[in-house]
Amino acid sequence: MIPGMARTSLPVELSASDQAQLQQWASAHGTPQQVARRCRLVLAAAAGQSDLAIASARGVNRHSAALWRGRVRTAGIQTVWEIQAGRGRQPQYDQARRDALIAATLHTKPEGMTHWSCRTMAKAQGVSKNTVNRLWQLHNLKPHLGRTFKLSRDPKFVEKLTDVVGLYLNPPQQALVLCVDEKSQIQALDRTQPGLPLQRGRCGTQTHDYKRNGTTTLFAALSVLEGKVGGQCQARHRHQEFLKFLRRLDRGVSRTAEVASGHGQLRHPQDAGGASVAAPASAVCAALHSTSSSWLNLVERWFGELTQKAIRRGPLSACLIWSRPSTPSWPRGTANRAPLSGRPNWKTSSKDRTGPSQIGDDQAGLHSTSPPAKCQE
Repeated sequence: MIPGMARTSLPVELSASDQAQLQQWASAHGTPQQVARRCRLVLAAAAGQSDLAIASARGVNRHSAALWRGRVRTAGIQTVWEIQAGRGRQPQYDQARRDALIAATLHTKPEGMTHWSCRTMAKAQGVSKNTVNRLWQLHNLKPHLGRTFKLSRDPKFVEKLTDVVGLYLNPPQQALVLCVDEKSQIQALDRTQPGLPLQRGRCGTQTHDYKRNGTTTLFAALSVLEGKVGGQCQARHRHQEFLKFLRRLDRGVSRTAEVASGHGQLRHPQDAGGASVAAPASAVCAALHSTSSSWLNLVERWFGELTQKAIRRGPLSACLIWSRPSTPSWPRGTANRAPLSGRPNWKTSSKDRTGPSQIGDDQAGLHSTSPPAKCQE
């Protein structure tokens, strides 16, 4: 440069995609402020403004405008994200201190408690709770969460698993595959006060306390081929009730049946092998799954749908437990009248062929032979 001549700014040429990328970085909420400022300086330089004009308009030194003009010309727009070594905020705690906090989270417990919280760990380590929270998020640690599990200890777990899954995927010819199980201790809970209905901007409400009106046990059989369910409710949960349900089911089945059963608790006293699923009228082959493996039984999935969509949030009074309701107790799409007399009348809603199977409201109508006095009125 010749002494006495004015300092000229070098032009910055950017493609349309580079300009769009710089504008996006400058306007994004997650972009650091120093990076957003650099993007605005480069965009102003690409618009043809001089370093002095940029410095005056952006409130920075003209050397900063010239610095980023030159870096983008030589290294491209990605250089606006680079931070030189030694610049920026320095870490308050060294790596050894951070490693000690993570090790304490993984291998120790607070006295008298089962897990750490941000505040208890911060007090024990002498740091702030925000520091603990950031380190836990960085290492994906969640001491406040826990998951349940159960492993089957059956030595023949693999063989039984293969048998049950084989019935689902490759059933025998001319056989009816039924998944039989019971849902015990269904409580007839009625809330102490009426809740508020669903409205815009507000979910439905119900009181936290309830009045318990009794329990019932639902025995159900799911047809694997058609995805239909037939069931019966009993007031007691014993092997006698289970055998009664199987005999009633067997009277309606005139063909050979393969039964995947989960009744390890309802075996007949004289049958230690769990052959209580056998019925005298038809050829029944039982495929019992292992202990702690009820998830293999497909009817358990239907029980989950029943609990989620009909039982958990629905108030059930004592009359629903002990008598036959005149109107369906279950929501639409979950109940159809299908009395279990003679051959099982499997019912499925035409509007929901792929959803959960249906059960008759007079099969699972929660009735017994001994209604209380107040229901007889």
